[in-house]
Amino acid sequence: MTLPATMSGVYLTRHGGPEALEWRDDIPVPVPGPGQVLVRVAAAGVNNTDINTRIGWYSPDVKTATDAVDNQVEAGGWGGALAFPRIQGGDLCGIVEQVGPGAGFESGQRLTCPINLPRPRPGAPQGFIALGSEIDGAFAQYCLVQADDLYDVTASPLSDIDIAAIPCAFGTAENLLTRAGVTAGHEVLITGASGGVGLAAVQLAALRSARVSGVTGAAKAEVVRAQGAAGTYDRDAPLPSDRFDVVIDVVGGPNWPGLIRALKPGGHYAVSGAIAGPMVEADLREIYLRDITIHGCTHQPPEVFGRLVALMNAGRIKPLVSKTYPLREIARAQADFQAKIHPGKLVLIP
Repeated sequence: MTLPATMSGVYLTRHGGPEALEWRDDIPVPVPGPGQVLVRVAAAGVNNTDINTRIGWYSPDVKTATDAVDNQVEAGGWGGALAFPRIQGGDLCGIVEQVGPGAGFESGQRLTCPINLPRPRPGAPQGFIALGSEIDGAFAQYCLVQADDLYDVTASPLSDIDIAAIPCAFGTAENLLTRAGVTAGHEVLITGASGGVGLAAVQLAALRSARVSGVTGAAKAEVVRAQGAAGTYDRDAPLPSDRFDVVIDVVGGPNWPGLIRALKPGGHYAVSGAIAGPMVEADLREIYLRDITIHGCTHQPPEVFGRLVALMNAGRIKPLVSKTYPLREIARAQADFQAKIHPGKLVLIP
């Protein structure tokens, strides 16, 4: 098959606001080498991590919430400094376009992959790189991926748009639940419950037969309950003390002490985000005297995403996708995402 020499897509040219995103029609189409697959992107989800990387929020110099970064950072990617220009996009659903030697896939198969791609490094057995951060991602017509990182979802009853909404949100959520040991009968509290990761965590925790409560705004409470939550708390309301076996947190910020107090003695707190602010205040006595376990969760073992693929192919999970946008309208999609206008996920179409 003859491929075009160039493709359309979005370059991130530096850390900054939406003006750092540049639409281009002359991006070279990558050629797959041994063990690589060139995927034609069918759809790509919008995530907090795309915006965090764009604004440089991962820099340790940033102490504020994600909506208050001044962009004056140099090393703001997951793994530190990025190589610009970078094609972002950690949520991929695509079709095999061309395979390199030994890649093991065939043209026409539908594929996806996790955002966290395992790349062990000396001294870092849990090392990984992130699609759309350390390597180019899905915000273009084509994406080059190592065959070992790809999963076949051709048989899934879900649409391309549905699948593109799963890797980051559901991968993060499943990893949080796994690390915290959520099982049947557990009382689980989930912050940011109307967002992509939050709604995924609600759905997946309910699949584990846990009793789920979500923290969300009143306007989106019914959406959270429809995904499997038994009840909700307003995001500014006080939480009950000593109530939950597990807290799943993607928000952080000033309400963090109440999350720790909401745990039962021996409870588990798992965190994978801090959109309300990364700097929190803790009374260590409330942690160690009550035997609270804290899990910082980013690395995802392959079996976590493998379970999601099985659920996708069986049609047992389905993300809430509120809106789709042409890829060229990425700035508007990210603005809507940050404004929290819509529950669940937003998806871009190349």
